[in-house]
Order: sequence, then structure tokens, then C-alpha cells
Amino acid sequence: MNTDPLVNKDLWNEDLAPTSVAQRTWRWYHFAALWVGMVISIPAYMLAASLIEGGMSAWQAVFTVFFANVIVLLPMLLIGHAGTKYGIPYAVLARTSFGTRGARLPALMRAIVACGWYGIQTWFGGSMIYTLIGVLIGSTAGSPFGGANLPGLGINPGQLGCFLAFWAIQFYFIVHGMESIRKLETYTAPLKIAICFLLLWWVYDKVGGFGPLLAQPSQFVEGGPKAGLFWSVFWPSLTAMIGYWATLALNIPDFTRFAKSQRDQVIGQSLGLPLPMALLAALAVTVTSATVVLYGKALWDPVDLSSRMTGIAVLVALLVLLIDTASVNLAANMVGPAYDFSALSPERISYRMGGYLTAGIALVMMPWKILEKSENYIFIWLTGYSALLGPIAGILIVDYYFIRKTDIAVEHLYRDDGIYAYRNGWNMAALVAFIAGVLPNIPGFLNAAFPEAFPNVGAGFKTMYTYAWFVGIAIAAVVYGLMMKGRAVPAMQPARSLD
Repeated sequence: MNTDPLVNKDLWNEDLAPTSVAQRTWRWYHFAALWVGMVISIPAYMLAASLIEGGMSAWQAVFTVFFANVIVLLPMLLIGHAGTKYGIPYAVLARTSFGTRGARLPALMRAIVACGWYGIQTWFGGSMIYTLIGVLIGSTAGSPFGGANLPGLGINPGQLGCFLAFWAIQFYFIVHGMESIRKLETYTAPLKIAICFLLLWWVYDKVGGFGPLLAQPSQFVEGGPKAGLFWSVFWPSLTAMIGYWATLALNIPDFTRFAKSQRDQVIGQSLGLPLPMALLAALAVTVTSATVVLYGKALWDPVDLSSRMTGIAVLVALLVLLIDTASVNLAANMVGPAYDFSALSPERISYRMGGYLTAGIALVMMPWKILEKSENYIFIWLTGYSALLGPIAGILIVDYYFIRKTDIAVEHLYRDDGIYAYRNGWNMAALVAFIAGVLPNIPGFLNAAFPEAFPNVGAGFKTMYTYAWFVGIAIAAVVYGLMMKGRAVPAMQPARSLD
């Protein structure tokens, strides 16, 4: 319980307060397990599919996934440092740059994106329940159970019911908090790795090899259908792959605040993200290559593949995928927005209530609409929100390392009269830098999302949008750095000495 009379109750609650020594229980293997648990997921498995459909060879796709995750690891480690050093979540860290009130803007931006992801993963979980029931009752692809599609929704009652069922299953962990999620990730990570190797053995045994996709050349080679166009596909794809973890790059302090040391968070994240992500992409390519031989076509959806297995293998595969999807969703897409919503009104919204809000908003976002087309998933959803979140990452990094020199007066983060109050709680430098980082990508996004309404967007804006995350983070970082040059207040300077 906080007893400091200067602390504003509208900026502080026990969930947003710095973690105590007793709460810092995460070692490097917990972070590695967290990342392995989040990496091994259905959307991540299917990322390689989008790249190969775009014309890449199998190994070009795997390299693109690996390279993107090496890049996004850097801001994760940089921003994660503050979480470990001061024990504060992302929504509180943002107050040093955006202001005690202005920090609600980046918190809300990140929270809404996470709600979309929470819905997408819940849809995948519901799809697995739907498939499992279909297999058990003997329905076929031509006559699935559940009846006709509901007007306005585009899915049938059976799909909606399974979606809601999986949504309800995850509520247990929202109610039981962060520690239950850590245990789930730690215990399920080894199981996921074992299942990956079993899946690899299964396809090799069935096919007697790994299929034709591994030897399939890139479509960009001379004489290929997309000869000379590799870079025009590579850069937007790289941006989209970075966008996949752009949310976690921001709210990683929500996890690193529980680390025992900086060494634990750095080693754990470095081991847990880039290489496992590349290995999963390689696994996806290899297994899908084998499905060409087994079923006459490439099956990139692991749920579809599981439904074609026979005997007990169907039940085991789908149950494992269900556990996997729940663990990923809760860690990647519930923890962050729960803190973010809490930061909007700490006195009224606890971490748990923030989790309830996340789950509720995810329901109304109709995630299956985002996944209708691969173009929607990559160029609108992934690239679009990377354009939104990249500038925030740039501002946080410049503020923490170049303006503050990693020196933060923690008590002032919870005060209206502190050094992070700026003008009425808003730092206009951060707001201007954020707008400057987002604006150049808006025309390209509008053209990608609404091509019929915005057909005449210039080629320069379209090209810029393919580098959305890079453009946003660079512009915002430069603008913020220039506007804040010489304006930083020493962290230990008394707040009352400010004018």
C-alpha cells in the first residue's frame, strides 16, 4: 500500500508500482521459456507460408524470418533494460517521454493492437475446437457442422460457439494473474519443442524424405515468374515480420520488471527469440513440403493438417495446439494491454480488470475478418500497426538512453508535480515526434487498406510504407532527440525547483 502523500492515486496502483525484490523471480531460463512458448504458435508457423506464396524459396523465407527477429531483438533488449532496472511496466516507463498524462496515448495504441492479436489467437483456438469436434462427429469439409453462416458475421453458429468457448477457457489465467502465466509458459515450452521434433519425424516417416518444396527455386531467379523483383518483396516482408513482434518490443518491460538481473533478461531473450523463430519457420517449410507429397497440395495451416491425421494422433495434435495457443495468447497479448488499460485509470482499473477489458474488446473486433486474405494479414495488419508502434519505440529508446542516460527518478513517475509532468502532464516533444513518425506512412496504409478509395497515392509513399517500421522509428527518434536536446531535467533534482 502506498503512503506517499505526493503520489497521485490516478497514476498509481499496486499493479503499476515498481516490483519488489520478492517479486523478481524470473531467471534467464524463464525468459527463454517464455519466448519459446510465444514463438511456437500457429500465426508464427504460418509466416513462412506468406513469404513462399510471395515468391521466396524455402530458405529465403527462413532467413527473412530470422533476420527480422534479430533486428527486433535489439529494441526489446534496450527497452527491457528499464523494466529490470526500475521494476516498472511499459505504461509507466512511457511517462518519462510522453508525460504522466500523455503516456496514456502510447499505452492505448499498444493496447488496441494487442486486443486485435488476442482476438486472432482466440479465433485460432476456437478453430481447433471446431475442427476437433468435427473430426469426432465425422463431419467433412463439404458439410461442416454448425449450419449456415450468421448474417453480418460471416461464420456459422458452430464456429462462433467454439470461438466463445476458447475465449472462456483463457479467462482462468486472467483471473489468476501473472504468476499462473509464467508457470504455464515454463511448463509447456519443453512440450512444444518435443512436439515439433515428433511432427518432423512423422512427416519424414510418412514421406521417406522431406518433399519437393525444399528444392523449389525462388520465383525471383532469372527466367522465373518474378525475376528481378526480390527486393520489392523482401523489404515489405521484412517489415511485416518485424511488425509481428513490434507490440512485444514495446511492452517487454511488463516481463523484464520481474527479472532477477539484466543478465537474465538479456541472455533469456537472446536465446529465446531469433533462433527458435527461424527453426519454427524451417519446421513449417519442411512439414508443408511433405504435405505436397502426402495430400497433393501444400497445407500451411497446422489445424487443417491435424484434422487429416488418423486415430489418436488427431486428438493429441489438436490438444497440443490448444495448449500452445492459450499460452501464447495470454503471454503475448493479454499481459501488456492489461497493464496499459490499468494505466489509463489506475484508481478504477486493476491489472485483472485490464485483462477483462482486453478479452472483451477482442470479442467485438471479429478477428476472422483480418485473416480472410493473406494481404490483409501482412500488408494491412502487420505492416500497418508496425507503422504505428515503431515511432513509440524510437521515442522510448532515445529518451531512456540519450536524454536520461538510463537515470530515472521513479517516484516522480507517479506524481503530478514531478519532473515528468511537463505541461499539464503532456510532453509536446513526444507528441510531435510521434505524429512526425506516423504521418509519412498514412498514404501508403490507406492505399493498401482501401485501394479503391485511395488509388492515386504516389509511388514514393507506397515505397515508404514498405519500410514502415524503419521509417517511423527513425523519424520519431530524430525529431524527439532534437526537440529534447538540452531539456532533460536531472533525475534527482527536486520537483519543486521546476518552474
